[in-house]
Amino acid sequence: MTYRTVMPPDAKALLDGDGWAYLDVRTPEEYAAGHVPGAYNVPVFVRGPRGMSENPDFVRVVRAHFAPGTQLVVGCAMGGRSAQACEILSAQGYQGLANMQCGFSGTRDASGQVVPGWQGLGYAVEKAPAAGRSYAELAKRT
Repeated sequence: MTYRTVMPPDAKALLDGDGWAYLDVRTPEEYAAGHVPGAYNVPVFVRGPRGMSENPDFVRVVRAHFAPGTQLVVGCAMGGRSAQACEILSAQGYQGLANMQCGFSGTRDASGQVVPGWQGLGYAVEKAPAAGRSYAELAKRT
């Protein structure tokens, strides 16, 4: 494993500093409902007729916009898909990766207690993507 796992406050601190970008690997629909400000959306899984499946264009689209040396905070809804995305990107030579545990929406710990994610902690949320950061725009420019 060549990535680290961070909680939302640590992810926010990285993003508030210099040199980190946020890669939202949720579906475009989830992203459109609200996301970390300035996030780029490249889903690691996409919906199809048989449910969710791995996005065959994930690596190609990420590579087209981010060099392997780019420092990326990778997030999803709860932290599972982003961990998978970090595994995929690590295998492609990406090294500056931080998986945001608990994700945008939060999760539950082993005892069933809610562990808040980005949104639950009251951090800023955007609904409209910055120009050129939605999956449709990123995929089109590859």
